[in-house]
Amino acid sequence: MERTYSRRSALQLAGVGSVVSLAGCSSVLGGGSSVRISGGVGPLPMVEVWADRYGDDTDTSFDISGGGTGVGVSDVLNGQVDIAMMGREPEPEEIDQGLFAVPMLIDTVVATVNADNPVLEELQEDGLSREDLEAIFTKEVTNWGEVVDADVDEEITVYGRSDASAAYKQWGDFLGGEDDAYTQSELEDLSDGNHNGDQPVAEAVGSNETAISLNNINYVYALESGELEGDIRPVPLDHDGDGTISEDEDFYDTREEFLAAVEEGQYPAPPAREMFLASDGAFDEEAHDFVEWVLTEGQEYVRDNGYVPLEADTLEEAQDDLAEGP
Repeated sequence: MERTYSRRSALQLAGVGSVVSLAGCSSVLGGGSSVRISGGVGPLPMVEVWADRYGDDTDTSFDISGGGTGVGVSDVLNGQVDIAMMGREPEPEEIDQGLFAVPMLIDTVVATVNADNPVLEELQEDGLSREDLEAIFTKEVTNWGEVVDADVDEEITVYGRSDASAAYKQWGDFLGGEDDAYTQSELEDLSDGNHNGDQPVAEAVGSNETAISLNNINYVYALESGELEGDIRPVPLDHDGDGTISEDEDFYDTREEFLAAVEEGQYPAPPAREMFLASDGAFDEEAHDFVEWVLTEGQEYVRDNGYVPLEADTLEEAQDDLAEGP
């Protein structure tokens, strides 16, 4: 089959580092059936890999674009695409409009800072608790010297997302803890600047030593090596709030180590989250066959591409739901 490489495939061949351009469109060209997909930037790299693999085997062509979960939902309900990529569960009102979704994988967002952050060493040793992060992202705390025990006087710059980002929604759920969640609008209003997509956020943090934001992990670790090679670093989460990163909280050196921790439940959900593929009503024939493949053979590619595969019982339930339809 003649085709063009997906954006992710081309970057892997070129050996590009951690901040990559994944928010646009790509095509996997073939002479058979065609499937149109749009939506979340978080799952986009994996869906492109799946499309490459599936297209090779079936001569199916794909037209794939990002834009955010909200864009994908709107596109699929308006008949502009066959499948929406979603970084969150469907909302009740979306289900009422006919949206039907099945999970595809687990992705994770982390707090990110500049590799030259003035208190990076302290952050890596002690981490930040959920409460610390809430105080930073809501501007209750505005100076890095207030965050860690260090003689530093540097204002914190907080960046957010301006697109229809499910990652940002999950981050708001996480920051609010058990009491409440922050909406994307609330977080946008509190930030010092908002950017459209993961890559612009990563670039903004990477160019400002005092900045903090959040990113899907495929924008934090290098694509090929899975190492921390770019301009941003993950902020370890002090999950138990004891003021230090204990041995079972210390898993940020490589993407493989981090994904294993997510799979073992050492990193909380949220910010870890299931991602979904959705349609307007039942999936059409070509789209159905692709989603069925994603939930079976396609899962073998998930770990190698920076995500966590679904557990066996979740996969079985998803396969049953797909077969039964809405």
